[in-house]
This record gives sequence, structure tokens and C-alpha cells, in this order.
Amino acid sequence: MKNYKLILLSGCIGAASLLSGCDKFLDKPLENQQRSEEINYSNLAQMYAPVSGVYRAASDDNLVHWIDLSIRCMRDDDYQQAAPSPTDNPELMAIKNFQRDVTIQSYWGLNQSWISYYSLAIAANNALMELDLFAQHIPAGNSADLALNRQYKAEVRFLRAYAHLMASRLFGDVPILSDSGDIARLTTIGKSSFAEVRQFIIDEMNASIPDLEDKRPNESKHIGAVTKYSALLLKAKAAADLAGNNNSSPFWDEVLNATDQIINSNKFSLYGDYYQLFKRPGKLSNESLFELQYSDFGLPAGDIVRPGVDWGTFFRWQGPAGDQRGSAISGAGWVPPSQNIVDFLTNRGDLTRLNTTILHCGIDGDPATFKETPSGDKVYGNTFRIKYFNGKTYLPVSQMTEGRVEYGANNNVRILRYSDALLLNAEAKVRKGQNGDEPFRLVRERVNMSAITGVTLEQILDERRAEFACEWWGERFNDLVRTGRAKQVFGDRFIPGQSEYIPIPQTQIDANTNFR
Repeated sequence: MKNYKLILLSGCIGAASLLSGCDKFLDKPLENQQRSEEINYSNLAQMYAPVSGVYRAASDDNLVHWIDLSIRCMRDDDYQQAAPSPTDNPELMAIKNFQRDVTIQSYWGLNQSWISYYSLAIAANNALMELDLFAQHIPAGNSADLALNRQYKAEVRFLRAYAHLMASRLFGDVPILSDSGDIARLTTIGKSSFAEVRQFIIDEMNASIPDLEDKRPNESKHIGAVTKYSALLLKAKAAADLAGNNNSSPFWDEVLNATDQIINSNKFSLYGDYYQLFKRPGKLSNESLFELQYSDFGLPAGDIVRPGVDWGTFFRWQGPAGDQRGSAISGAGWVPPSQNIVDFLTNRGDLTRLNTTILHCGIDGDPATFKETPSGDKVYGNTFRIKYFNGKTYLPVSQMTEGRVEYGANNNVRILRYSDALLLNAEAKVRKGQNGDEPFRLVRERVNMSAITGVTLEQILDERRAEFACEWWGERFNDLVRTGRAKQVFGDRFIPGQSEYIPIPQTQIDANTNFR
């Protein structure tokens, strides 16, 4: 039995305010199906309903909430100030400066991030309970439906594990939600360590991999679903976090083995056009190991499934600020790229990634001027004096459904990509004294960068920065922390042993003093 501190719950973590924050998910049927108590669990045709509900929970608010996006981005030197105006939402700028005072701990945004991750874990636990009820009605000799039930559970366990990875990367030592049950323990459970959370993820993936489809996500019966290879990459990422900067750590063997399996499957390839990878042509490409899916159903009006809610949608939150002349290329202008990442990509001659990652606008402070994108759209200047916006969230008007004006509508959010597997594979090889040139070459070749012989660890980490720049999951910051380079980059404002994580929200500590 692993030494995990397990949370048994049937509601949300913490105080009443957090519980109310979860109501909007828990009170609505999964994926527009009947409520759990009304489902006929002997009807196996309904068995996918709870799984679909967890995917919806992940893609609705729980992995793409605008404030959580902003908090994650702020710790990264590839972004500048959070808001169009530096004085808007000063708590985010305090987070950027690694402050850890009472104001930060009481900041509502931190509690929202906590709610987002643990709401997803709760949704997963509830779905697993429902899948157990379906399993009780499957005849012992029905091997096909028994295997399908195990597969569905494995998909849900992946989503739960990913929620724990994100929570721990933000807050450090956090509770593990691995079951549903007695709500009375909510105020007494303790935290699990960073290492325990990573080991939990690795063990969960090891248990899930045999039951998942041996396919790319875009080949899955339910297109885009989690497969064996999604779980292998998540396992590799958790193992890399545990290995840190220790080249002799046995966890690098775990990283190498998992990424070797992905590569040697010959099922994945890098999408040829890096610019289009993040636009409609790149949706669920052969590079995708996991992405959140959205659609406007190809209709000019009516229902639309999009990330986030109301004005805080994931894409629009990062779209060009200011008066964009009624164009669909418009948004709130938050978390813009920094001059730092522009200079980094420019100085290394990384033009393909530069032109993809950075969306230029008109002359600084002059809304009468504009820059034209490679796709022919105009992006006007703004009075906020923001120079750049995130090009990876930009969807050209020519690719939008006619009649739609919501920025980024009908695009997916990419989370796990094959290039991550290749670069982790190269890193593991170099750390183990092997040659990592080939996986490294593939990633550079796609963006017209020359091959490097005898690639070094420093070059791999630079390549990771360039490849995943402004992809909102905090890979750059996490890489700096796990390799011990954060102090070197951020200077005196970063205090090792303190600045790696954001404080657990005061609301949660008030509900459970074990979270101090």
C-alpha cells in the first residue's frame, strides 16, 4: 500500500464557499444525461455518459478558467504583466514577483484555481462510482463490455491524475483525491507531498495503461479520447518532475521508457506546419496526445461549445485588446507575451516559432495603425501600449465559421503534444549519457532549424522553451524549477524553497488547518 494521504469525499474541498463553487457542476447531469439516481445502470448503452461528463468538466472551466490561466502564466518570464493595464488586478503582478503575503493568500483567484482542479477530481471520482454501478450489471462472460468499462475508468483516472499534476505544480504539497465517500473527513485530511503526488500519478498511469486503447487519440472510438499514449506522456512528465536535475535518478529510466514506447509505436508524427498546428487544420492531428475539444457545429448561429464562460473564454481572454474595428480578431488582451520571449526567439533565428507565437499589432499606443498577420487579418494598435499578443490562440477569420465572431471559436486547446515526448526523450538520453540527437532533430526540423550534433542539456531546455512558448500550461516555469535554474533567471525576487509554489488559499486553510 502506497503511503498516500487519501481524501474520501462526495463534495468539494474545503469551506462552504468552495462547496458552492462546485454546485454548478455537481447539480447538472453529466453531458446532458439523466441524473445519476435516475440512470438505469443495467442499460450499458449509457455507460459512456459519466465519462463524457468528466471530459466536459475538464473542457468547461476546470482546466481553462481565465483566472487560473492568468495565475499560471504570471510566473513565467515569457509573459509580461497580466492585464492590459499593470494596475488592473495587482494580485497577479504580486504573484509574478513571487510575493507570499496575506493579500495573495486571500486572493479569490487562488481559491478559484483550487476549485477548478479539485472539481475535476471530484467529477472523476463520481464518474468512477457510476462506472462501478454499470460494471455490477455486466454479465461475467461479457468480456467486451467488461474491458470497455475498464477502459472508461482508465480514461477518467487520467483526467483525475492530470488535475492533480496541475494542482501540485501550482500549490506544491496538496491533498490527493482518489475516492468518493465520507464528506466528514473534508476538514481533517492532510496534504500529500510533491513526491507523493507525482508517485500517485505514475502509479495511476501504470494501472491505467493496459486498459486504454492502443491508438492515437484521433483514432479512438470516441475521437480525441485519452489513449495509452496520453497516459505514457503524463507518466513521463510526472517522472521528470521527480527526477529533477539529478542525472542519476532512476526516474529518468521511467521517462525514457515511457517516451520510447510512444516513439517506437510509430503512430505519431509532428504536424508539418507549426503555424497551422494551433489553428483549425491542426485540430486532433497525428501530433496530438491530448487536447480539449470545442465546436460551433459548423453553424453560423446557435449553440457553441467553447472553453470558459461568458467574457472570460480561454481564447478571447488572450485576444488583441483595444478597438479592433469590429473584427473577430479581438479580445481582452490579458497575459501578453514578453519582450523577453520575442528576443529569445529572434536571437536564435527561430522565425517559424516567432511568427506563430507572437501576434504583432499596430504601432505602440496608436490605435489607428495595424499589422497584418500571415493569414491576412489586421491587428490594430491599442492605447494600452501592448506590442504583442499570443499568436497560438489566434484563429484567422478565414478559418472561422461564417457568421461567427467569437475570437478562437471552433478551435481546440492543445495540452499534450508529440514534440513534448520527443524532447523529454532527448533529455532523458542525454542525462543518462546517451545521444539525444535524433528526437531533438525531428523537433527542430519541423520549424526549419538546423540539426545539432552532440546536443547538450542546455540546448534541449532552450528548445523546450522555444517549442512550448506561451502555451499557458507553465512548462517554461516548471522546467526552470525542476532543473534548479529559476534563481538564475528571476534573480533575487525568487527565493529557492519558497517561490516555487503559490500559497494554498486562505479559504481552504480556514476550513482545514492541516493545509497550513
